[in-house]
Amino acid sequence: MLVANELLNRLFLSGPAGSGKTTWAVARLRALLAARIDGKSILVLAPQRSLLKPYQQLLRQADLPAGEQVEALTMGGLARRSVDLMWPAIADDSGFTTLRADQPPTFLTLETAQYYMQKVVEPFVAEKLYFDGVRVPGQRLFSQLLDNLNKAALVGFPHTEVGKRLIAAWEGPSAQTITFAQVQDCINRFRDYCLANNLLDFSLQIEVFTQLLRRDWFRDRLFKRYRHLVIDNVEEDTPITHDLLRDWIPQTDSALIVYDREAGYRSFLGADPQSAYALRAVCDQHIELTESHVMSDNVHALEAAIVRSLADDSDLPMRTAHGNTSNALAFGGGRFHPQMLDWVMSEVAKLVNEQQIAPREIVILAPFLGDALRFALDDRLTRHNIATRSLRPSRALNEEAITRGLMTLSALAHPDWKMMPPQADVAQMLARSIDRLDPARAHLIAERLYRSRDGQTELRTFDSLRPELQDRIGYEVGAKYDRLRQWLSDQRHADAPIPLDHFLAKLFGELLSQPGYGFHAKIDPGRITAQIIQSARKFRQTINPDPYAATNDPNVGRDYVRMVAEGIVAATFVESPYAEAPNAVLLAPAYTFLLSNESVSYQFWLNAGSPAWWERLYQPLTHPYVLSRNWPADKKWADEDEQAARRETLLRLMRGLIRRCRTKIYLAISTLNEQGFEERGPLLTLIQQVLRETPG
Repeated sequence: MLVANELLNRLFLSGPAGSGKTTWAVARLRALLAARIDGKSILVLAPQRSLLKPYQQLLRQADLPAGEQVEALTMGGLARRSVDLMWPAIADDSGFTTLRADQPPTFLTLETAQYYMQKVVEPFVAEKLYFDGVRVPGQRLFSQLLDNLNKAALVGFPHTEVGKRLIAAWEGPSAQTITFAQVQDCINRFRDYCLANNLLDFSLQIEVFTQLLRRDWFRDRLFKRYRHLVIDNVEEDTPITHDLLRDWIPQTDSALIVYDREAGYRSFLGADPQSAYALRAVCDQHIELTESHVMSDNVHALEAAIVRSLADDSDLPMRTAHGNTSNALAFGGGRFHPQMLDWVMSEVAKLVNEQQIAPREIVILAPFLGDALRFALDDRLTRHNIATRSLRPSRALNEEAITRGLMTLSALAHPDWKMMPPQADVAQMLARSIDRLDPARAHLIAERLYRSRDGQTELRTFDSLRPELQDRIGYEVGAKYDRLRQWLSDQRHADAPIPLDHFLAKLFGELLSQPGYGFHAKIDPGRITAQIIQSARKFRQTINPDPYAATNDPNVGRDYVRMVAEGIVAATFVESPYAEAPNAVLLAPAYTFLLSNESVSYQFWLNAGSPAWWERLYQPLTHPYVLSRNWPADKKWADEDEQAARRETLLRLMRGLIRRCRTKIYLAISTLNEQGFEERGPLLTLIQQVLRETPG
């Protein structure tokens, strides 16, 4: 690499995954720092925070003095900082109806945006039967409405055009056009509510930032401060970002744009690879990397065979592959789904225990990773003393059993909320909270000692049980239960209520993390509790920005617990960028793994016969392809467009996964899926075709 000799240029660096693009970019940043360039003038941009980790690790090692530190941000982070900093100068012209320039803006998180969207939309759902024919959970409905607003802001068209674009592209039953009209009405009302109540959701942050960029004084300030840009995974970013970079890059002293030629996995979030690739025109030099530093010859031969079978055109350059495709693949499974999981467990155990492969070199992937599947995999691998970790962003908070237990404890400690957790939830909470309490005895305690009636709940003392039941449960468990019951009772009768995030921190510190209780010396419960505390704190500070007033408002904590119970989606929590990944087998949805920027030696693809490997998520209120710059305004979205999109998606997905695999891919197949139905999806059909057409 000639990074040190080519610092002051504008370079567009492209290539497939595994060709060394991020390594080059990190080296470029290191060279900039070594050349004594002021860190304040350097900006690193990536489409999501997890992709900034390599740069943050370098910056931590560099240990730059205060005032000279390099910024590593997403475009959303840059927008929020800019809006927050420049608020006094733009507040009066941003459309807000009641805000004064001397009042700070209220930024909404994903959870609080859904809270307010629900507040605006629910009366129309209940009284006017909006979305009556839509079969999605309420919180998914609210998130799709927010997604429409976000796409409008990130693509760069008025939010008032969302419904018109969806209707224009619709080719199905006319009743759906009524739903799209309701979508438009709801997002208009939500935007009006935000403007009237001084709230900035993500879409409004981007729109206000875009307004800022139209002001010469702000553009000059921004462009003069950051003279050196390092932009990674630009293909996963949005047209608004590309518009800004198109004007910014010619005015920099140096810029490096990293483009993954075969990616664009975040298209459902507005990513636009075509717009990103056009940025090469404003760069001085374009370097194309082709050689993989990850794939073995056998794995590369598999990729080449798949491209030949699936690609419709010739604009995907490939070097000659010399490996053996069959050596890069292994098949296995069984007739039933549990048999397939047993085969996966057996093969992973062989790799770890017989071949001494480090668990971190193995990933188990599925189109979707639900609780049941994750538990089944974790349970099987735990029997072989193999640790696991999982990545599941955009996951509803209440899908974690630990979260549900914390919410149950919160409801029991706040009788004024009038929440009465079901007996089953109390039993599960007890099993999670008390160490070595099995579900059967936890159910017995909940059945005999928990009462809920007339809006009130009660946990009776352990000694109120008959002696034979006390013997059956165990006196040691009974003592821990009584301590838990007494702790909750003390909170119920406290003189002054405390905010929910403070309550959860106190619950964890004083009880659950203590010896004899379920969170003691365990990493996952502590991590999840910390995330919930952070989420609850942000919710409280957004709903009622006055921290003193929050302590007197019982509705804030109650509303948070209610929203979690209804399935709000968690904002993505990113682990510390400096933390080493544990030596554990990774369990993840396929797309989540692709966006984690990791490579491994062995991959297991579960449910290879499932059509979910190429199907889009069911989103009846939005459409990622129609709400983009690349879709003509008067064109219908037809079946052939859906098939073409699926084919392209499958090709991108498979190439992305294969290019992140060093040695071998295991296809796990079951004749019957989890529901007992036979599946033969396009992924399995394609692999079989590749093997038939490939010699050896």
